[in-house]
Amino acid sequence: MSAKNVVTINVGKNGVTESLINEINLLLEKRGTVRVKMLRNFRESSGKHKKELAEEIASKVKGKLVDFRGFVLTFER
Repeated sequence: MSAKNVVTINVGKNGVTESLINEINLLLEKRGTVRVKMLRNFRESSGKHKKELAEEIASKVKGKLVDFRGFVLTFER
């Protein structure tokens, strides 16, 4: 996996929406790997711990959570 080929999606104040999940799934299908970065305004507005946020996103995405560092999740299909 080359760092250049990995797409990063930022999750902001709108949170985990259906369109965000659809975008992640589309990119997983095209690229195989997607990084999801949880921005500060998302973390503050949700009031949840980062592990809970990671589990919430992972449960909705049709991929496997392969890396979780800080506030960046990496999914593969």
